[in-house]
Amino acid sequence: MADKKKSRQRIEPSFSSGRERIDDGFSAGERIVGPRRAAKRYEEPEPDEDDEDEYEDEPVVQKPRRARSRRKPARRPPRRGFFGFIRTTIYWGLVLCLWAGIGVAGLVAYYGSRMPSASTWSIPERPPNVKITDLGGSLIANRGTTGGEAVTLRDMSPYIPEAIIAIEDRRFYSHFGFDPIGLGRAVVTNIVTGHAVQGGSTLTQQLAKNLFLSPDRTLERKVQEVLLALWLEHKYTKDQILTMYLNRVYFGSNAYGVEAASRRYFNKSAKDVNLGEAAMLAGLVKAPSRLSPARDPAAAEARAQLVLQAMRDQGFISESDIKTAMAQPPTRTKSYWSGAENYVADMVMDQLPKLIGSPVKEDLIVDTTLDMSLEEKAEKALSDVLEKEGKKLNASQASLVSIDATGAVRALVGGRDYAQSQFNRAVTAKRQPGSAFKPFVYTAALEAGLTPNSIRNDLPVKIGNWAPENYEQRYSGPVTLATAVAKSLNTVAAQLIAEVGPEQVIKVAHRLGIESDLQANASIALGTSEVSLLELTSAYAPFMNGGFKVAPHVITKVTTASGKVLYQANTNNSERVLNPDTVTNMNTMMAGVIASGTGKAARIPGWQAAGKSGTTQSFRDALFVGFTSHLTTGVWFGNDDGKSMRKVTGGGLPAKAWKEFMVAAHKGITPTPIFGGGQIIDNGLPVAQTGPNGDQPTSIGNIISGADDGGQPSLQQRPVQQPIQPQIVNQTVGNEDPQDLPPANLSDDNNPYSSNPYNSDPYDSEIPPADVGDSGRPRAARPHRTSLLDVILGR
Repeated sequence: MADKKKSRQRIEPSFSSGRERIDDGFSAGERIVGPRRAAKRYEEPEPDEDDEDEYEDEPVVQKPRRARSRRKPARRPPRRGFFGFIRTTIYWGLVLCLWAGIGVAGLVAYYGSRMPSASTWSIPERPPNVKITDLGGSLIANRGTTGGEAVTLRDMSPYIPEAIIAIEDRRFYSHFGFDPIGLGRAVVTNIVTGHAVQGGSTLTQQLAKNLFLSPDRTLERKVQEVLLALWLEHKYTKDQILTMYLNRVYFGSNAYGVEAASRRYFNKSAKDVNLGEAAMLAGLVKAPSRLSPARDPAAAEARAQLVLQAMRDQGFISESDIKTAMAQPPTRTKSYWSGAENYVADMVMDQLPKLIGSPVKEDLIVDTTLDMSLEEKAEKALSDVLEKEGKKLNASQASLVSIDATGAVRALVGGRDYAQSQFNRAVTAKRQPGSAFKPFVYTAALEAGLTPNSIRNDLPVKIGNWAPENYEQRYSGPVTLATAVAKSLNTVAAQLIAEVGPEQVIKVAHRLGIESDLQANASIALGTSEVSLLELTSAYAPFMNGGFKVAPHVITKVTTASGKVLYQANTNNSERVLNPDTVTNMNTMMAGVIASGTGKAARIPGWQAAGKSGTTQSFRDALFVGFTSHLTTGVWFGNDDGKSMRKVTGGGLPAKAWKEFMVAAHKGITPTPIFGGGQIIDNGLPVAQTGPNGDQPTSIGNIISGADDGGQPSLQQRPVQQPIQPQIVNQTVGNEDPQDLPPANLSDDNNPYSSNPYNSDPYDSEIPPADVGDSGRPRAARPHRTSLLDVILGR
């Protein structure tokens, strides 16, 4: 107790020197920690000799000495070993994963907040497709953004989805839209190979990208792609997702979806695709342009073999299936959509919005008038002639149009090769028709009162500064109009245009179906105004059908996918534009073109046919337009740049191609005569004529004397005509002054065709009937005078 009390006594501070403090009996430790704690003893270090003076006057405090028994040895780092390294790695890996997860969650939340609300998400409508079919319902082409209609998994070849899954997403039916395993495998493979070999996107992600996102390769787009893929997996079944993918994925060459690609590369439906073709389609998805068989068949084939191996690895096919697929010939495809039917498909797309009254907004089915059998024959006919003689005669292009009696287009070829040029030379191009325009001139002359037996003088004429010449620069003297048509005499056509007037000829041409602007000048007699082959051919149709105007058309009906009719063609209200007698006489004259005139190369064995050839200046264009009772067909040959061909006339290459096509088109059809049967109607009475395919030549002497062995009528059976008046030859170019022309409608008083211009005594006539090819009593001597008739008669 005494010690305790003593210990609680206050210790006063000492102001004595250091030595006195040491003698007090308290150590430095006791003064610091107090009497209740054991004083620590410190050993006082021995001062250095150099420091004695420095500390001599300072009090010395002894530090307590630490007991040796309590000194702890220094710590050494523990030995971790291999398992320690593993534990550390796992630990920090988990830490990094945690932070990475937090970071990813933040990015997902951020980029997800930039997207519209999920409640507003919906699958965008597939771009509308227009399915174009021929007369029998067979597919001609698909048009639209996709290039093909949508098909279900049930309707397509089973090899297609299997090939796509094997090469693009083998875990498609097991993942939830995003495949971490597949992504990891792709990353490892790409690291090992040193370049991008596999992609980590699932089919669902690819669909999401195609449906909603841009192709930009950004982190934001990738995050949004995953979110949309998860949404698609939640909303739709796997089969629905796969169907949407296969109908929208791009396969190159403007083909979206398996149906478009199958039609594009194999010219068949997706339901008919075999194993090798399905593998090639699946291989295109990775790089549609680079691996396209239209661009690099070898690369496409190599990629298809990889797909086949993947299909075998997934158990879809066996090794024998691979051998069978590889034994098939490699796919060969043109670099563009090919086939002449595509010219018609382009026409359909140009006309469709106007017919339905609005742009195409949904899938449509368009029924056309095209006969694919005739279309193929037409394309072959042009190709055969061009391949055989085109290069030799410097003819590089051709086109063809064939229509029936209602104006329905049965065949149309717009050029030599659609794959090389999509320009439609049958519809868009306008060229001079040359002498193929003359039927409108002669029709106007018949309507003015002339007949096929009317006589005009084939001689050099000059109308103002225009002096037309015949092709061979030979002249036959007095000829009938029928002969002038058959021989395509330019001088007679020029005389007729001067008689009836160019305005009247233009009216006839427009009435029959020519829609282009025509220049009212004298040279229109030789077809100097430009027209399209389609409108020229359709203007010949009234001659075939008995005088009714037709509107050329290719579309008969337009319906929606559900069957709603949006348009229906009506061809029952045809307008009569020609008198039947005029049609009969014109047909007879044009039948002579094929029978014995410039169109001999167009004769069709067993069929009565009529037509007209046409050749423009410097042989730039050559045409032949003709018809049977079944079809009216027009053919054009030339060059796109307008360069001259080597003396190619309408009776040459065009007539040959016309014949080849028409013979093929009429195979198996019972022959029937053309309208009028090939007879001339003269004053209402039919007159027997030579058969349309007769070879007996007709001379001017035989026509006038009636001595033609082919049964030509005598002069007394037909109205004789007054020779053309000399003042008509001196008309000005273009006939700009109407009063210089004979009136279009002549009365009996001033119509030279209403009465016999010959005197009662034939020997008093300037051109007696017996003057050519027959003997007669000699004419009385007359004073000689030089006139136009002297030139004609050789006096």
